Amino acid sequence: MTLDDVPREALVALAAVAIACALLLWVRGWLRGLAMRRRFDRGAEGEREAARLLEAAGFTIEGRQVAGGYTLAVDGAPVTIAVRADYLVSKAGARFVAEVKTGAVATRIETAATRRQLLEYQHAFEVAGVLLVDADAARVHRIEIA
Repeated sequence: MTLDDVPREALVALAAVAIACALLLWVRGWLRGLAMRRRFDRGAEGEREAARLLEAAGFTIEGRQVAGGYTLAVDGAPVTIAVRADYLVSKAGARFVAEVKTGAVATRIETAATRRQLLEYQHAFEVAGVLLVDADAARVHRIEIA
């Protein structure tokens, strides 16, 4: 069987399906990119709102996107872990690290990733406490780790 033996309609249909699949994949990628841009934009907006919330709650902002870290030993070899917190703030002589979250899931302390991040920041920055700023609800929560 050669290509000449295949009906022209079948070739046209096959080409149409291939073009439709390619278009579908392109649209999916474009929509994912759009959703990601919206999340990043909302996160940036949330960080700006968080600064206002922290200051309104009496905190002084000492730094934004503050680098910190700690060292772990893996089989005796040191491994340095770098982290970056949204804000380092102070109030009444005590320093806190503030993490800004938006959305329905990340803002909940029951969310494992959020909890782990706050625990890590408490250790990495050696601060008096950690703050979880829910930018969507306009609330600053002090998280105490016992």
